Amino acid sequence: MRMHVYQAKTFSIPPLDGISEESVKQHIGLYEGYVKNFNAMSKQVAELAVEDADKYAHPVSELMRRRSFEFDGMRLHEYYFAQLEGGSTPLTINGPLAKTLAEKYSPYGIEKVMTMMGNIRGPGWAILYWDPEAKEPLMSFVGEQHQGHLVTLPIILALDVWEHSYILDYGALPAGKAKYIEAFFKNVNWGVVEERFAAYTS
Repeated sequence: MRMHVYQAKTFSIPPLDGISEESVKQHIGLYEGYVKNFNAMSKQVAELAVEDADKYAHPVSELMRRRSFEFDGMRLHEYYFAQLEGGSTPLTINGPLAKTLAEKYSPYGIEKVMTMMGNIRGPGWAILYWDPEAKEPLMSFVGEQHQGHLVTLPIILALDVWEHSYILDYGALPAGKAKYIEAFFKNVNWGVVEERFAAYTS
């Protein structure tokens, strides 16, 4: 049975405003761990299933359930870090994405609404999706990183709000998370986000 081996991607992230280089370094190391663990779990599942599917039915089932945690952690971080490459770039005024977000989230604005979503208690992600059927953006809080996804919807913007993303710079208190989210939006390259949106709506 052929098994694809995933490789950790590299990211060119400039110095960020309010998010330290050490925090980014450790965060990328954690991402690389997701890639490594997904590959290891996939290999182990294949080996156990081939050796004796009946004997190892329970460990295989648990590995398969947990494997989505590693895969989603890998992919979500790839969305996350890509948004920080190239330096902070503002959302294009009157561009297609800006108009769409203004229509959906007026009068509050996307940053305020996503900040409220990100401040939900517990580890996870605040994610802005695009629903091509309804032709509108939808936001969700994804518990950990594999619970609560809106199935089939492509991701426009991914905000990591696990403690590991902000504890080094701001501590573990809710006020620290709020400061981190503010810093995140200072550093977003909206050009990357707009390219995603254009690809999903073309």
